[in-house]
Amino acid sequence: MKSKYNSASRFYLILSFICAVSLGTAAAQPGGHLVVMRPANFGWNVAFNLEVDGRPVGNFVQGRYYHAWLPAGPHVLTVMKVPRTGLTGPTSTTVNIQSGETYLYTAMWDSDFVYLRPSRVCLTPGMLWQMGWPARPNCIGSTN
Repeated sequence: MKSKYNSASRFYLILSFICAVSLGTAAAQPGGHLVVMRPANFGWNVAFNLEVDGRPVGNFVQGRYYHAWLPAGPHVLTVMKVPRTGLTGPTSTTVNIQSGETYLYTAMWDSDFVYLRPSRVCLTPGMLWQMGWPARPNCIGSTN
């Protein structure tokens, strides 16, 4: 009887240790913060649909924005004009999320297409190149 009790206690002790380690590992690897803004001059009767890694996260109308914590690594952000009129289509941007960083994008539209532009963020030329933008050492969104 005592051996069954000891075996059961060891099993639960090992199980609780594994759970504690896995929770600690998840907490030790936080992701980055993604913010997608919809500017006031985007249009009063136009919204945009946002997808992160192919999963829809919502339609964003005037005065709304999206923010979420994403795990570190590359993610594909896809936007599309809503309502879909004319020759509209989705546009995609890839962002490489790093732990503890904040990534701010503004939804813009031109010729019936919506696209995401990094907003007032100073990045190194290497980061600009990784994000698919021209390599220039200034701040994106500034007039310089």
